[in-house]
Amino acid sequence: MYRFLLAILLLVVVVGGRTGPAVGQEYGDLTATFVYGGNQFVADPLRITSDKEFCGRFQVLDETLAVNPENQGIGNVFVWLFLGRGEQAPDPHPSYAETAEDKILLDNLECRFDPHALVVRTTQTLILGNSDAIGHNCKIDTFANPPINYTIPAGGQLEHQLKMPERLPARVSCSIHPWMSGWVLVKDNPYMAVSDADGKLEIKNMPVGTWTFQVWQQRAGYVNQVTIDGQPVEWARGRLEIEIEPGTNDLGTVVLDPELFAD
Repeated sequence: MYRFLLAILLLVVVVGGRTGPAVGQEYGDLTATFVYGGNQFVADPLRITSDKEFCGRFQVLDETLAVNPENQGIGNVFVWLFLGRGEQAPDPHPSYAETAEDKILLDNLECRFDPHALVVRTTQTLILGNSDAIGHNCKIDTFANPPINYTIPAGGQLEHQLKMPERLPARVSCSIHPWMSGWVLVKDNPYMAVSDADGKLEIKNMPVGTWTFQVWQQRAGYVNQVTIDGQPVEWARGRLEIEIEPGTNDLGTVVLDPELFAD
């Protein structure tokens, strides 16, 4: 009898301690559109100082602030699930299993990093590519992971896995072509995204509940002050708390004032 009760107790513990989505768990999507609040913004061309014969063919612009001239959308704004000390991310939606081991390309293309900003999970593999006809260097200044510093020949490709999550996006640079820069955010969960060329961003299938997100842009750093629906809003250290409900949870149009990007 004692052994039978013990077996039942162990079964309850094992079943109750399973990871994975809870039965009946609901999910919602977080969306936002980041726009520039100033006058028409024009990016400056960058000075080509090496391999001029090749790189001089391309119009290489300053991407520290990427504003779409058609709609003022700001690209390359990072948003991720913020976790405090000792906190763990929720178990991801089952749909994320399809991309858990994907290969994510960071290419050297026309003497710039393409894309300029990207996100990668610790279960995924980062592909460091070089589509150019000249050699490039790819240096990624990570903190939790050993720093990356590879020379990639013309047409070459390397694979690298970043096994530890990073607190902030890590800077990417090329010592051969010092104007080149990019950013990579590494997390151990899929709840992160980068705004596209129209300033739009989506984080899909977030478990319903109250979560804290963090917003960061390379020139502004933490996005601390924004305007939503004509009202100023302060996000201390770029953090905002959101109640995720089933369906679409839209922050709306998030306006970033030019003062955030002042040198």
